[in-house]
Amino acid sequence: LAMAISSRLPAPCYLLMATLMLLIIQAQSITRHYDFNVQTANVTRLCASKSIVTVNGEYPGPTLVAREGDRVLVRVTNHVAHNMTLHWHGIRQLRSGWADGPAYVTQCPIQTGQSYVYNFTVTGQRGTLWWHAHISWLRATVYGAIVILPKLGVPYPFVAPHKEIPVLFGEWWRADTEALVSQALRTGGAPNISDAFTINGLPGPLYNCCAKDTFKLKVEPGKIYLLRLINAALNDELFFSVANHTLTIVEVDAVYVKPFTVKTLIISPGQTTNVLLTAKPFYPKANFYMSAAPYSVIRPGTFDNTTVAGILEYHNPHSASESSFDKDLPLFKPTLPRFNDTGLVTNFTSKLRSLATPQYPATVPQSVDKRFFFTVGLGTRPCPVNATCQGPTNTTQLAAAINNISLVLPSTALLQSHFTGKSRGVYGSNFPVMPLSQFNYTGVSPNNTNVATGTKLLVLPFNATVELVMQDTSILGIESHPLHLHGFNFFVVGQRFGNYDPVNDPMRFNLVDPVERNTVNVPAGGWVAIRFLADNPVVWFMHCHLEVHTTWGLRMAWLVLDGSLPNQKLLPPPSDLPKC
Repeated sequence: LAMAISSRLPAPCYLLMATLMLLIIQAQSITRHYDFNVQTANVTRLCASKSIVTVNGEYPGPTLVAREGDRVLVRVTNHVAHNMTLHWHGIRQLRSGWADGPAYVTQCPIQTGQSYVYNFTVTGQRGTLWWHAHISWLRATVYGAIVILPKLGVPYPFVAPHKEIPVLFGEWWRADTEALVSQALRTGGAPNISDAFTINGLPGPLYNCCAKDTFKLKVEPGKIYLLRLINAALNDELFFSVANHTLTIVEVDAVYVKPFTVKTLIISPGQTTNVLLTAKPFYPKANFYMSAAPYSVIRPGTFDNTTVAGILEYHNPHSASESSFDKDLPLFKPTLPRFNDTGLVTNFTSKLRSLATPQYPATVPQSVDKRFFFTVGLGTRPCPVNATCQGPTNTTQLAAAINNISLVLPSTALLQSHFTGKSRGVYGSNFPVMPLSQFNYTGVSPNNTNVATGTKLLVLPFNATVELVMQDTSILGIESHPLHLHGFNFFVVGQRFGNYDPVNDPMRFNLVDPVERNTVNVPAGGWVAIRFLADNPVVWFMHCHLEVHTTWGLRMAWLVLDGSLPNQKLLPPPSDLPKC
């Protein structure tokens, strides 16, 4: 337009040019419509058929694809007997908190026979995220990938891949997970562990009678492949490796990172990791396992200690055969770490750094308005009167808490209560900003292991810069906790083992290029420090992404208040918002 004006073209000419430019800009962002029907489907795994809850009859569910800047409308219709909500994990939901999805936090669930349209715009994000059910344990089978492409004409900050493949890790139970978790809550003990891990819904040949249920990735020599890894498992962090190949990490939680290459990576429930895999330059006449197995510092009997495998097959473009897979060819297996290899986990996470370039800056808050210190870990609650429990003793049941508060979800949604000004009797605004009692968090546990229960929020003013230190506790044994914060990305500015030292540890914080993500591990027997800008007004859930810990109460919620300007306020709820 400026060129047209400066060249003194006739008005119709530069008006036409301006119109064309406007159309090009509008074409960058479109509205994408999806219909998600929650329904049951019969699926055969581990030699047995089972009816499971799915979206559109698919397991895993359909991949949602959008570009940065697109508006997304997903009509979810519930055809099953269970209440349902879906969460778009990692989507910022700027002023669209009604579409976030956690049951009884931002919405009441979608009841049987009802529909709800999730309406949000993908703003300033590109990469791999995922969606999943956010009520009870239904995300065991109700989940799928979200692929956010860059804006048209914007390249990846790494070599363009030949092909992109979502790779979703999951867990499979022969039993009904809803019955399983209900029984655990009644008895106060731990629920049964899963029977298998899966890759894209398939357990693989290392389980009995599962050879035909194996994910196979076909590659061509010399080509580069982008694997969009998603850990959708309910309760397990996973090591992942491809035999005789290396993986170059280029993105985590839909944020680009400084690339680095590993043989094995770690990915926790809720996290996503994009890796580049370069196929061998020549046809190798062999096949290769791509395997995942759990990481945990607790004894193996308390988690699924099996291994899921897919097969990397080479396609020879000069051969009539479709692929190289032949039972007579050698099949190489990766050497996965021991289940408790914390050293590898620490080494991997320490390498994660933001790109911190002019195009993709690391906007780390350099000053802090609000500082908080949270303890996270397991504990107990007294067994109900005249009942026998299966917790640490027959008079206690297992529980989990943040700052010794085990969150009790209300019977109506927290966000609706806040927005309508009807919060009295629903929640309090007095969540503790630090532990009420201090002790040696990673040493000898206190005599009293009981946790309190309540529905309390922590209130933040709009645009406050927040520093949060989360400290693991050893009350019932140290354990890693993947904490997910809804509504925000945050910067991981520091983490170490032992008890946090508020005097000396902040001097080691990385405020230049820390990794930015939405789900971070509180290390077993250690702490992690994050910083974020509270620029998104709504009630935001934060919880452990080990589903068993969330069930026991390792969860809390932030209430970010409206700002003073119109564009700093939560929009009114949609007319079809479900009612409790």
